[in-house]
Amino acid sequence: MTKTEDLPSRRSRRPVSTTTLVEKAPRSHGYRRLINPFSPLRIYSDEEVERLHAAALSVLEKWGIRVMHAGARRYLAMAGALVDETTEMVRIDRTIVEQALLTVPRVVELRARNPQRSVFVGERHVAFAPVAAAPNVTDSLRGRRPGSMSDFCDFVRLAQSFDVIHLLGPSVEPQDVSVDVRHLEMTNAQVSLSDKVPWIFCRGKEAVQDSFDMVRMVHGLDEAAFSEHAYSYTVVNTNSPRQLDLLMADGVMQFASAGQLVIVTPFTLAGAMAPVSLSGALTLAHAEALATIALSQIIKPGAPVAYGGFTSNVDMKSGSPAFGTPEYVKACFGAGQLARRVGVPFRSSCVNASNAADEQAIYESQMSLWGAMLGGCNILLHGAGWLEGGLTASYEKFILDIEMLQMMAEVLQPVSASADEIALDAIAEVSPGGHFFACAHTLQRYKSAFYPPLISDWHNFGAWKEAGARTASSRATDLWQSTLDQFSAPELDVAIREQLDEYVSSRRAMRGG
Repeated sequence: MTKTEDLPSRRSRRPVSTTTLVEKAPRSHGYRRLINPFSPLRIYSDEEVERLHAAALSVLEKWGIRVMHAGARRYLAMAGALVDETTEMVRIDRTIVEQALLTVPRVVELRARNPQRSVFVGERHVAFAPVAAAPNVTDSLRGRRPGSMSDFCDFVRLAQSFDVIHLLGPSVEPQDVSVDVRHLEMTNAQVSLSDKVPWIFCRGKEAVQDSFDMVRMVHGLDEAAFSEHAYSYTVVNTNSPRQLDLLMADGVMQFASAGQLVIVTPFTLAGAMAPVSLSGALTLAHAEALATIALSQIIKPGAPVAYGGFTSNVDMKSGSPAFGTPEYVKACFGAGQLARRVGVPFRSSCVNASNAADEQAIYESQMSLWGAMLGGCNILLHGAGWLEGGLTASYEKFILDIEMLQMMAEVLQPVSASADEIALDAIAEVSPGGHFFACAHTLQRYKSAFYPPLISDWHNFGAWKEAGARTASSRATDLWQSTLDQFSAPELDVAIREQLDEYVSSRRAMRGG
């Protein structure tokens, strides 16, 4: 059993809009609450969005979706869906979907152990999360290797250390911990080493309930109070094309019943698990998302749910997934339009297909990030550390991405056109051909005028070479090391620590771990 101190070292109807409370958020370098002030880009006209939406509804009505969970099929049948028990196919009338969409909350508050870490999801709110579920890790000192529990804890520490990361994620799959008890160790680490909102895997009813119990402990809640608000989140992937498996259906049902956020995400790669055309791939993804969202609302009207967009293309020569491509960016725009059409918070990702923390990794991630943000996403998953198409979590890439996310957060900061900001006095003070370095307007803002760089080096070539000619990746190595060396976990009541350790120990014993 891994005790807390022994962790590896180093609803109802739709709520009233909160836009009026946050439309002009104050400027802050903390980046704990982000609002996207920009109107999302559109690749489809309103008429075309309606055409895609209608096509997705017709897919569900004519051909349906295979639902492998008998209990989920029963709930859908009770709502009026046509179920073929022999093939497990469920055909869902559009009126069932439309009724379900009426109860999806437009804005969800995810409550953290530290209230200052709570975040809103929906409308113009934006939250960033790190890489999720990579089986491998890599860094410049130890190379690529299977992920361990020590690595998982380190990524929790890194996520806790930067305010621009708002939600935790299962950055690394600890291969040195049995799957039977892995959820216990991962949840214990999240709630002990961080006070941000944790992620919970859908890996069976008992595993989900164990994780819910541990989150409840740190909040001091009983099950009834826990179900009134969202304190955790998960992702449910449909098995494209048109299939919802046992564990994923179980996850939707359990999270909806408990009032916790589930992000429904079809994983549609155009040309592989979806039509090769962008509109065809988005139509299929939309149909799968609508069916699964409908299930969540049939289980519990008003249950928090988000619409996940994860449509990209494959390399048709190798069959490998490609990310950060023009197709991926356009898919972000289109998925965002479809999510807004049905009034559901939108999730996207910051991903790449590079095998190293190199130029390809950065430009593909940057393309993905702009696609997500300009597509109007509310939750950005895989925001820091993703490499190799999601097979590897990189320490250096985590830091490089933090720099990129902070830059994006700075782009989102409000801009004023007040007389003081227009600065006519400063313009008058500086003579033609002079400079503004020493004028009063500059000196008053010397420390706060611009984004403070994390690892960027803006010296000229001579100064850079004299300082050692270090690349961004090498500076990132220094930063992740120093961040872990200086890490201090947020305070947690001793009694709660003991309760967590006792719970993990007892559950491990029950599972033979």
